[in-house]
Amino acid sequence: MTVSPEPSADGEVLLRLNDEYLRASERSDRAWFEENLAPDFFCSRPDGTLLDRAAFLSRASAPSLLTGLEGHDVLVRLLGDVALVHARTTFREGDRPGHGRYTDVWARRAGRWLAIAAHVTRC
Repeated sequence: MTVSPEPSADGEVLLRLNDEYLRASERSDRAWFEENLAPDFFCSRPDGTLLDRAAFLSRASAPSLLTGLEGHDVLVRLLGDVALVHARTTFREGDRPGHGRYTDVWARRAGRWLAIAAHVTRC
């Protein structure tokens, strides 16, 4: 994992949140997402659909077929009260191996980091 341009306390928090996001995705942990997604969150999915927070929470609470979801080459870019997290993923979906990329956008609001957007691709 990498924090760029320089390691910082915020960078470490964002790395932790990034890992928790992946675990929550694997476990269908709606409660984690409810706590960490901004009210105005949107997610661009690999199939081209755009989900608002409510649709994302509904989908996130359904049983996940993903296992072994891992982030690789994680890059955190701090831009004041906004941060971009870029990473490559590997996972299994049922019996099939898969991989992709994502970019998550985080904003510091009322002193804490909340995810405001996600863009996911699969290869």
